[in-house]
Amino acid sequence: MGVMKFEAEVISKHIIKPASPTPDHLRHYQFSFLDQISPPVYSPLLLFYEFNAKIQPNITEISNHLKTSLAKVLSLYYPLAGRFKDNQYVDCNDNGVPYLEVQVNCKLSDVLNNPIPGELNKLMPFELDNVANKYPLGVQLNIFQCGGFAIAQCLTHKLADGLSYFTFSKTWAATARGEPKIEHPQFISATLFPPRNLSGFDARTGITRNKVSKRFVFSASDIEELREVQANKASARPSRVEALSSFILSRFVEATKDIGSPDKFYRVVHAVNLRSRFEPPLPHHSFGNLYRVAMTAPLRISSGEPFHGIREEISKIDNAYVRKLQKGDEHLSSIKTIAKSFAKGEQVTISFSSYCRFPLYDNDFGWGRPTWVGSPALTFKNLVNFMDTREGGGIEAYISLEEEVMTKFESDVELLAYVSSSAVLN
Repeated sequence: MGVMKFEAEVISKHIIKPASPTPDHLRHYQFSFLDQISPPVYSPLLLFYEFNAKIQPNITEISNHLKTSLAKVLSLYYPLAGRFKDNQYVDCNDNGVPYLEVQVNCKLSDVLNNPIPGELNKLMPFELDNVANKYPLGVQLNIFQCGGFAIAQCLTHKLADGLSYFTFSKTWAATARGEPKIEHPQFISATLFPPRNLSGFDARTGITRNKVSKRFVFSASDIEELREVQANKASARPSRVEALSSFILSRFVEATKDIGSPDKFYRVVHAVNLRSRFEPPLPHHSFGNLYRVAMTAPLRISSGEPFHGIREEISKIDNAYVRKLQKGDEHLSSIKTIAKSFAKGEQVTISFSSYCRFPLYDNDFGWGRPTWVGSPALTFKNLVNFMDTREGGGIEAYISLEEEVMTKFESDVELLAYVSSSAVLN
């Protein structure tokens, strides 16, 4: 199938300010230690909606409704309408959020028949790796020729992890629908993880342009088969995400074994939500970077063998780990050491992040659930992001690799035996 290329032209740009002003005593939003060490990139969310003449007003009304409800939700999420001050805090000055309207010169179905992550970056309000950008949030309404549209959001990783981001979007959608009961965010991260002096630490390590992102779809039945195959070799039956992570890792090792040093070490990293690791657990609407990564020691991995060690590493992230993390210093020295070895290329790191079971398809702004939730190209190399398919229990894997590695990876026969059609609308 040919690559679907399209153009997106900005037709208007507004700044949306909170509907009610932020009180003076909330003007200074302090970064937590975990915010400070998070990368200065934007996390994308891209929600596609097919045209539905029965329930949809015209696009002008849709846009006005989005702007009004965004202003309301920014009164709750007031740091998102402020401006960064160094790596320390947000000045919650209500300066507002850029809101762009963009005309796309194709039909929505053209994109959904074969979504190309690199092309989808055209639908985002910011470049995801623009580290100099001072806006915490940007929104873009993309209007397709058929009347379908896509709502794109970029929220800085400096302030929010995946769950915070998706909870914000879900709250905005609930506000737009006029829900009577709106959950308020809890801004407690700097209390839990007080900021530190970070001299000698650079959160930008690993952001690179030398990479390509591709999307691979795995059906529920193929994932079940992987779980069955691996259950025979592992001590416990792996979850969907564990089984797919292990499989992708084995194909990544195969694709990289002849590149660079022949006796290289691999490090496997998996992002973990900390909220449930606290005793008692934090509410899911706790806002901030309340995640950490489970990381294996440097390993020699042979390409044919699935690796099952990540569950053990994740289990180490418990309440005792969280208590230690709140002290901060030991964690900071270990990530500095890892960043140095990463920069020298002594080991190959591959990172996994899962948005499976997150409420991505709950983003109903009043005109129905999204037809599809997608992602543009990722900001780091050797990164794998998992998202649920719209229905049926499958997983979409967005994988970002150096071009040379991707060429080998995407032609791997064992990988392709499990990959399904890329079309969203079959």
